[in-house]
Amino acid sequence: MATVTKRVFDILMSSLGIILLSPLLLFIGLLVKIDSPGPALFRQERIGRHFRPFKIFKFRTMTGEPSGDVTLTVGEDVRITRVGRWLRRSKLDELPQLFNVVVGDMSLVGPRPEVPRYVEMFRKDYEELLAVQPGMTDAASITYRHEAALLGMADNAEQAYISTILPEKIRIAKIYLRHSSFLVDLFIILRTLFVKPQRG
Repeated sequence: MATVTKRVFDILMSSLGIILLSPLLLFIGLLVKIDSPGPALFRQERIGRHFRPFKIFKFRTMTGEPSGDVTLTVGEDVRITRVGRWLRRSKLDELPQLFNVVVGDMSLVGPRPEVPRYVEMFRKDYEELLAVQPGMTDAASITYRHEAALLGMADNAEQAYISTILPEKIRIAKIYLRHSSFLVDLFIILRTLFVKPQRG
C-alpha cells in the first residue's frame, strides 16, 4: 500500500474506532482504576520508524508494571490484576494504541514496535523493519498471540525470547514488508479481530 494511502486509511479507521469504541474505552479505564491503584493507562518507550522513540499506550494490566526495557510477561505473572488478566486474554489492553495511530507514531498494520534494548540487539534487522511505521498488529502478533504462555514454559524466558521468538517474529515481519498491500493489511486486521481469544 502506498505510504500516503496507508496513512489516510490509518487516520480514518483509527479515528472511527476511537469514536465507536469510546464508551468501551471509558468503561475499561474505569474498571482498571477500580480494580487496583494506579493510572488507567500504561506508557512505555518503544522504537518507531527510522529509530525514533515514542511512548506506546496500553491499558494498565499489572500492579507495579515494568518500566524501561523490561517488557516480558511470563505465564501467570502474579502482578497481573483481575481485570488485567481479562484484558490481556482478549487483547483489549492494546486499544489505546488507536491514539498512537492517530498521532502518527504507529500504523494499524506493521511490524510490532520493540523496546530499545531488543532493537539494539537486532539493529541490522530493524534497519529494514523500521523503514515503515510499526503497527498495532501484524502476522507475527497473530502467530504469537499466546507469547506469555510460551515464555512461561521456558527455563529462561528472556533467553527464549531473544534466541527463538523474536528472530521468528522478525522473519515474519520481513515477509510482510515484501508482500504488503491494502488487501494484505485488511486480511491481517480481520484475522486480528476474529482470532480465537485465549482461555484461562
